[in-house]
Amino acid sequence: MKAIQILCWNINGIRAAEKRGFLEWLHQESPDILCLQETKAHVEQISQELIYPSGYHTYWNFPQRKGYSGVSTFTKEEPINIKTNLDIRNFDTEGRMLVTTYPQFTLLNVYFPNGKQNKERLQYKMAFYHHFLDFVDILKTKQEKLIVCGDFNTAHKEIDLAHPRENEHTSGFLPMEREWMDTLVAHGFSDTFRLFDKSPGHYTWWDLRTKARERNIGWRLDYIFVTDKLIPSIAAASIKSEVKGSDHCPVGIKLAI
Repeated sequence: MKAIQILCWNINGIRAAEKRGFLEWLHQESPDILCLQETKAHVEQISQELIYPSGYHTYWNFPQRKGYSGVSTFTKEEPINIKTNLDIRNFDTEGRMLVTTYPQFTLLNVYFPNGKQNKERLQYKMAFYHHFLDFVDILKTKQEKLIVCGDFNTAHKEIDLAHPRENEHTSGFLPMEREWMDTLVAHGFSDTFRLFDKSPGHYTWWDLRTKARERNIGWRLDYIFVTDKLIPSIAAASIKSEVKGSDHCPVGIKLAI
């Protein structure tokens, strides 16, 4: 039996995080795999210490636009295959996905779009959602053990945000966004945190401007979903709300494979 720890974190700027002690945290926590979203940097802007951290292989998907989006996967075990896009140019220019394949499972690290800016970005978000679901449906026919982690930019259920009624007309908690997450579940994916903890008050994002974190007025926007074939291997799931350095906190799972 092999134990594998996977952590997932919207870092909200990898260069700023590095200055706040990100690499020290990484080596102290020592996950087998770390998936980062919103890295907000291009390769020429990243230090060699981040690209080649001791004990890890790193993979990056950089958007065309600087200072925006981007994902990265840090992994102790070298993947047997890497894919960086949905093969749809409109989405692939934003650097939102990394797929790493291992002998035991395939891991999708995804930074889903935010729809709050305007109607066009909300339409973009919903289109990304639907194309992503088509992508994983096809992938699942080849690999039954899938893990999808990242910032989904939607709180799935009322329990997943502090003020659901006040936000029912806000992108991130709109009925159509939540219905898409219902559809993801209907397609054979399970929310790992809720396999272990069905209580309220667990969030992964807080508005820093209003000091909402101190009052725990937050949203659960970051998730790790797995296909049914992997559920027996999930030994634990966590939200590491004590970890600072971003407006999000890391979420994690431990696998026993």
